[in-house]
Amino acid sequence: MKKIIALSVFIFILSCATNPFTGKKTMALVSNTQLFSTAFAQYDQFLNENKVVNGTSQSAMIKRVGERIAVAAERWLDANGNQGYLKDYQWEYNLVDDSAVNAWCMPGGKIVFYTGILPVAENETAIAAIMGHEVAHALANHGQQRMSAAYLQQGLAVAGNIAIEDDKSRQAFNQYYGVGSNVAFMLPFSRKHENEADKIGIYLMAIAGYNPDEAAELWKRMGAKSGGQAPSEFLSTHPSHETRIKNLQVEASLAKAEARKFGVSQYRPLGEF
Repeated sequence: MKKIIALSVFIFILSCATNPFTGKKTMALVSNTQLFSTAFAQYDQFLNENKVVNGTSQSAMIKRVGERIAVAAERWLDANGNQGYLKDYQWEYNLVDDSAVNAWCMPGGKIVFYTGILPVAENETAIAAIMGHEVAHALANHGQQRMSAAYLQQGLAVAGNIAIEDDKSRQAFNQYYGVGSNVAFMLPFSRKHENEADKIGIYLMAIAGYNPDEAAELWKRMGAKSGGQAPSEFLSTHPSHETRIKNLQVEASLAKAEARKFGVSQYRPLGEF
């Protein structure tokens, strides 16, 4: 078992990438080339199977905000020594007719907003906060890290089953390993990604000319929309609304200071729609 764990650690060390926003090493057991190719194909399939909204002021806004956030990301990356980081990205922004209060960005820059999130957003600046957050997930390679973590979790489970010869002990291991690894590792890992995406996203929206103060206001509305119904943060993939709002309020002033480095000191109107 020790040899298997040591081998897993060795493979992990060899399969690391550097997060350009934090400078920290991250898991990369899956290459971005593989991820992007799969994501692009899945995105096209998703669009074919869903009702894409075109030719409206709202769909135009999604594209406009997305393009501004992408430009802000490239400016930030270039200024911090990561020229060419986005060369394989194929940005695409679509609004889909669906009541779900959701938006997402696939690896490689494929973005979808559902119409159901628009009433909660209320304005273009909030759309920029959401866009910045979702784009940040892709830029920081969170999808790559989640897949790598899942592979590592599964690999250690297999290793445990191979190493433990006694059936009763193996059953106990499987019972406790699944819950323990999720609560102790996978869930905190996911919450860390959400907090990181919030921080990167609020910087991007500010550099793109959107007031970062609106990010916390958006999440106040998100909390009201949920009616206060949410699982305990300890057992959730996301930080609580209260934690998120508090962090965003702190980060807003830092984001403004970062935006000033790029000549942005005044922000666009909220742009209600």
